[in-house]
Amino acid sequence: MALAYHREIDQYTSFAIWKIEETAEDLQKQLQLREHEHAYLETLSNGKRNMHWLSTRVLLRRMMDTDDYIDCKVDSNGKPYLSNFPHFISLSHSYDYAAVMVSKNKAVGIDIELIKDKIERIAGKFMSEEELSFIDSKERIEHLYACWCAKEAIYKLHGKKNVSFLDNIRLLPFEYEGRGSFNGLLNLDSRQKEFRIHYEKFDGYMIGFVSDFGNEK
Repeated sequence: MALAYHREIDQYTSFAIWKIEETAEDLQKQLQLREHEHAYLETLSNGKRNMHWLSTRVLLRRMMDTDDYIDCKVDSNGKPYLSNFPHFISLSHSYDYAAVMVSKNKAVGIDIELIKDKIERIAGKFMSEEELSFIDSKERIEHLYACWCAKEAIYKLHGKKNVSFLDNIRLLPFEYEGRGSFNGLLNLDSRQKEFRIHYEKFDGYMIGFVSDFGNEK
């Protein structure tokens, strides 16, 4: 497993991207898996699902830089959390890469996606007409992926299942430049929070991340 990219957001928050190159057996040797974790692994089919689960946990261990057992659990909404450390975390994976974001003082969300033309077919399912109107026609596919990753990052930070990309998350207009930031709004239960979302293209993938609790409006 090779560190492909590491970015410090501030003194408490960072994320890293790793290229998955080992076998499942090699990854397991780098973890302190308990019985319930081995049991969960057995429910996963061999291949990408297995490798993604293992690789995000290995990367999390590297970022936490501890010899102690890291109890990474998943709550009823599917959001990962650490039961024996105070840190906030977010995990993502896509094809040959795993991504982990960690913060000591604030909620985080990260998403990584391999850029493919297929996003064009589903654009209307996660983007409103107003949002689609600011998409750059010359960089349409990458601009759409920046939007998808942004919405996914907000969704992961919020950590609840009752969120629709189309109905509850609205992105404010921004020009796509390969790397940058813009604002997005999460609207739920007559309340609105505004987040600053960051994105960047990396080796044919798009990364979107957010690292704050949002400003209520």
